[in-house]
Amino acid sequence: MTAYDLPKGMIRAPHTLGTLEGYMPGWANDFETEALPGALPQGMNSPQRCEYGLYGEQLSGTAFTANPPERTWTYRIRPSVKHSARYSRIDLPYWKSAPHMPADVTSLGQYRWDPIEATGDLTWLTGMRTMTTAGDVNTQVGMASHIYLVTTSMVDEYFYSADSELLVVPQQGRLRFATELGVIDIEPQEIAIIPRGLVYRVEVLEGPCRGFVCENYGQKFELPARGPIGANAMANPRDFKAPVAAFEDREVPSTLTIKWCGQFHETKIGQSPLDVVAWHGNYTPFKYDLKTYCPVGAILFDHPDPSIFTVLTAPSGVPGTANIDFVLFRERWMVAENTFRPPWYHKNIMSELMGNIYGQYDAKPQGFIPGGMSLHNMMLPHGPDKNAFEGASNGELRPHKLENTMSFMFETRFPQHLTEFAGKEAPLQDDYIDCWESLEKKFDGTPGLK
Repeated sequence: MTAYDLPKGMIRAPHTLGTLEGYMPGWANDFETEALPGALPQGMNSPQRCEYGLYGEQLSGTAFTANPPERTWTYRIRPSVKHSARYSRIDLPYWKSAPHMPADVTSLGQYRWDPIEATGDLTWLTGMRTMTTAGDVNTQVGMASHIYLVTTSMVDEYFYSADSELLVVPQQGRLRFATELGVIDIEPQEIAIIPRGLVYRVEVLEGPCRGFVCENYGQKFELPARGPIGANAMANPRDFKAPVAAFEDREVPSTLTIKWCGQFHETKIGQSPLDVVAWHGNYTPFKYDLKTYCPVGAILFDHPDPSIFTVLTAPSGVPGTANIDFVLFRERWMVAENTFRPPWYHKNIMSELMGNIYGQYDAKPQGFIPGGMSLHNMMLPHGPDKNAFEGASNGELRPHKLENTMSFMFETRFPQHLTEFAGKEAPLQDDYIDCWESLEKKFDGTPGLK
């Protein structure tokens, strides 16, 4: 299936200058796109009458007075109030929101899980499995981490989160996000960012599908300040892709589910809500190819902080301390002299949840399986196992390329609390804490001995 094979009845903007396979490049650009010629007003946002009998409507991701404001003007077949009727509460028992601190689950510890298999009939909503929560969804700070297990497409079902922005990291299979603003297809080694308030449907292109989700309750993800690194390297804005306009004009009974303050509600409507014919603005979904991330590192000595591998950051309001950092550990050269090259032993204020997309992670070459996760909560010590320590301490320090590796970290300033699923049902590696048991006392007291 190519990028242009769309769901039946969906019309996409024609391929135009500046697009690549149905996407427009650039992070935080002010985009404009139309699926029918002349549908997008020029020189103003809200004309007295829109072309084609469309309705003008604004979707705002920030307060009106924010600088700069994040908003997108849409021109749609029906205003969104026609996609909203009476709501009824529903239960999605495996999708949890903070604060969530079950009394019979201990979150204090170093944890690691094997991959969870995607079996049975699972959609994007029924297959979401929350592993940790942090902060408070009601005050819009913190995050939750999830595993998604998807085997079945949503059919005439739609969803949006009023609580959060979603960062989606596939590990297995291929997914399609058919959104109000266009279509995004993703596969392993890519990510998608789905804004708060955007309506979408998730379809399976190649399954079963498994991956990771960071649910960001706080300020939106942005590119980190590069500081002394300068204008280049890390994640480049041009490598983020926003979709071109695509819409459905389908009269069919449909269900729209909304996540609001940690609760789920559904409403029944008589049509597809993906009816935006044209739009312009900077509040959009994105996809990003992780293989375009340009890592930087030490070229003489010492192992820098993992902050230099930050792809995206969600600010907290406290300078230098993120609500969330999304950090990528991909293939790279190791060349530092007289240096312990893997991540050093440490404990810090940030809580680190890691996931393995493929290959081996250099600090834990055994047991950290693709599709698996680990959690090292705030102020708990962690670091390399014995084999990694001995190998790095005694190996020849020639230039060496780490290959067959791609892992990531969702890092937050808040403690991450385990859910009942993470503590009781997910395949927890009970012996993970033992990976440090064989570390030996090497202290001798003899001057000059290393």
